[in-house]
Amino acid sequence: MLGRVNHVAIAVPDLTAATAAYRDTLGATVSAPQALPQHGVTVVFVELPNTKIELLEPLGADSPIAAFLGKNPSGGMHHICYEVTDILAARDHLVQRGARVLGNGEPKIGAHGKPVLFLHPKDFFGTLVELEQV
Repeated sequence: MLGRVNHVAIAVPDLTAATAAYRDTLGATVSAPQALPQHGVTVVFVELPNTKIELLEPLGADSPIAAFLGKNPSGGMHHICYEVTDILAARDHLVQRGARVLGNGEPKIGAHGKPVLFLHPKDFFGTLVELEQV
């Protein structure tokens, strides 16, 4: 069911500083910031040869990233995203096996313009898992 790792997301308290660190210190290619109000975040993607790093900054006080940074003020790994070919089939398979889908269970459109779902971290050893349809 799982495809390749699409990205690893890192929550950051300052997106401008994090972008500069990846671009200027590590020499990475980074995207322009993209606001995603439906997810409560602003994102920048760091392009790597085999995957991406997604830098996340809260967009508004109700952002789930704001709560994460409240517990982890310096930032840290927020989630890992795996690709799936059929997100609805993947969701149904996981739910049948007891996994919990966050939200209302219906996919939302993610930063890449594709359907995404998030799975409860307690079902995956403390890791928030995002699935993205390719």
